[in-house]
Amino acid sequence: MKNKVQLLREENRLTQKELAEKTSLSLRTIQRIEAGNIPKGFTLKALAESLNTTPENLIEKEDNNIERAKLINSSALFGLIIPFGGIIFPLILTYKTQDVYNKQLGKNIVALQIILSVTMSLFLIASPFLQKELSIKFPVFLVVLITFLCLKLIVIIINGISLNKNKDLHTKLKFNFL
Repeated sequence: MKNKVQLLREENRLTQKELAEKTSLSLRTIQRIEAGNIPKGFTLKALAESLNTTPENLIEKEDNNIERAKLINSSALFGLIIPFGGIIFPLILTYKTQDVYNKQLGKNIVALQIILSVTMSLFLIASPFLQKELSIKFPVFLVVLITFLCLKLIVIIINGISLNKNKDLHTKLKFNFL
């Protein structure tokens, strides 16, 4: 699949070497851009000028095919039946993903699932002590478990809806530690 720089270069009947000379960029830079690197700043302007187009026209509007991100989000449902399945399966799918946008969405999904799982684990560990301290007869860990499983389900559903409508996640962390 050819990118816009390569298509415009071929339209203008230029070789990679000729385009490199015309733009004052290295041949290796042109090769990297045609291989999928996204040009920025001076490089983008130089290419646009040499190919008689605008910088905006050179950067392909990403179709954001988010089918892989939907699959990653759905795989987090395994966390409802398999301990830490909501982390393991999305993590495997994320790291086998080649598309940068889907990989980033996958990392956001996994990071959120990690936070939810760790928090749930801590509350589950604390629940017997809380139950004993408050002299509650009803098993508190069940309330904690059901609450967190419902929260995970809600997050997965909301993110799934958002992926369908906006091609982005609704619920994600402001920072990413993956």
